[in-house]
Amino acid sequence: MSDVNDVTLILRSTRVATPDGVRPASVAVAGATVAAVLPYACGIPAGARLEDVGDDAVLPGLVDTHVHVNDPGRARWEGFWTATRAAAAGGVTTLLDMPLNSLPPTTTPAHLETKRAAARGRIHVDVGFWGGAVPDNVKELRPLHDAGVFGFKCFLSPSGVEEFPELDQERLGRSLAEITGFGGLLIVHAEDPHALESAPLRGGPAYADFLASRPRGAENAAVAHLVAQAERLDARVHVLHLSSSDALPLIAGARRAGVRITAESCPHFLTLTAEEVPDGATEFKCCPPIREAANQDALWQGLADGTIDCVVSDHSPCTTDLKTPDFATAWGGISSLQLGLPAIWTEARRRGRPLEDVVRWMSTAPAALAGLTRKGAIEAGRDADFAVLAPEETFTVDPVALHHRNQITAYAGRTLYGVVRSAWLRGAPILRDGAFAEPAGRLLERND
Repeated sequence: MSDVNDVTLILRSTRVATPDGVRPASVAVAGATVAAVLPYACGIPAGARLEDVGDDAVLPGLVDTHVHVNDPGRARWEGFWTATRAAAAGGVTTLLDMPLNSLPPTTTPAHLETKRAAARGRIHVDVGFWGGAVPDNVKELRPLHDAGVFGFKCFLSPSGVEEFPELDQERLGRSLAEITGFGGLLIVHAEDPHALESAPLRGGPAYADFLASRPRGAENAAVAHLVAQAERLDARVHVLHLSSSDALPLIAGARRAGVRITAESCPHFLTLTAEEVPDGATEFKCCPPIREAANQDALWQGLADGTIDCVVSDHSPCTTDLKTPDFATAWGGISSLQLGLPAIWTEARRRGRPLEDVVRWMSTAPAALAGLTRKGAIEAGRDADFAVLAPEETFTVDPVALHHRNQITAYAGRTLYGVVRSAWLRGAPILRDGAFAEPAGRLLERND
């Protein structure tokens, strides 16, 4: 612990989520850093103030490594100001921005600086950036790495925006070899284009038709190809937004064989089911898609046994007019940045999973994935980032009350457990009882 004279804050609760479990504790904060986790009834050092939150749970601030901020270029879809306010309101204190859906995409160091310039002074939480791997930017990958991106995202099937094309297997191998050469990480939208091309494609409002157009086999085949490439090159890879539970045995087997592969899933795959999607309700459209309840049960088993490492939002918003009633033409993406924690906690609670599991999936594991060694846990030496949650309190999702720029969400009308009382960034409250402080987020680089 730092010298007692350095402690500026004691944050006390009967439920603090520590690496050793949830327990009564007092968190001693020295400036921006956790100094120690002390017994609940410890004395208050001279000059320190006490913040006692009673029975509300103190969690490490969530780390969301899959957010499409869309700024600059498509800031009408979201933007740094609104995205980071929504993040704070959902207990997320660190996010990593995806390289596409902004203009320009983050595929060169110059484009990265454009993105950083758009964010400066406008972020309420800490923000880092993924780079993009596209067919013609292999020579830009090392400079992007040196400029501080956390890794590189690619698509194996069309991304939906022409400025971010997919990698075929040859280009995937070329990019992956380059990234592996400097010890980087490739994160992958894994759907096989050939499987998608052979799937039935019918437009219209029927969700069953859309689901048939994005079969599990497309994910399974793409994951198999990725495993083969990663094994060949001894590369580090990560499967984004896994929705097909059929791919879980392949990922688990690859790990047992020594392949360096991790995987994530998302709140919408873990809390929403295909059976409940009304026809024409394209607020539920995403790629890969929300699948059946039995598939969801298997995904939860994958979380329980560790095959799925983390849960992140894949917040991919758009303007309301792009959510047309036709599943073939509507924009595919779900807005959930503010709602991921209560959505997952509600379902975890129903399934008998404790709050510490949610902390591991949504804070500790994403921080580890990105190498954010100062984030993801309440322990000495970490940033004093916290989310204070009332776990037993419920609320009903009203889209108008959300801080996303466009108030359209698949969670509208759902009653969820878990109200975020406050969010703290480096020892200071950034949100308390619905009121935001001035933006105090920092731009992060790899190894921060």
